[in-house]
Amino acid sequence: MKSAILLVFVTVFLAEMGDKTQITTMLFATKYGWEKAFIGSALALVLVNLIGALIGEKVGHIIPHGLLQKAAGAIFIAFGILLISGKI
Repeated sequence: MKSAILLVFVTVFLAEMGDKTQITTMLFATKYGWEKAFIGSALALVLVNLIGALIGEKVGHIIPHGLLQKAAGAIFIAFGILLISGKI
C-alpha cells in the first residue's frame, strides 16, 4: 500500500510542477498572500482529485485498465497536437 501511495504522490507531484494550476496559485499569492493562495488551491485540488478518484474507481470496474491507459495516452497526444497547432 505504501508503495502505491508513493507512486501516485511522485507521479502527481511531477505532473503538477509548472502547470497552469501552479502558475495560477502563484498569481493569487501575489494578490492575497501565500497562506490564502495555498489553502484555497490545496482545498480545490483535494476536491478535484477526490472527484477524479471516485469516478476513476467506478470507471475502472467497467472498462479494462489497459484500455483506459491507451485512451488517456491518445487524449494527451491529441491535446498536444492541438496546442502545438494553435487550435487551443
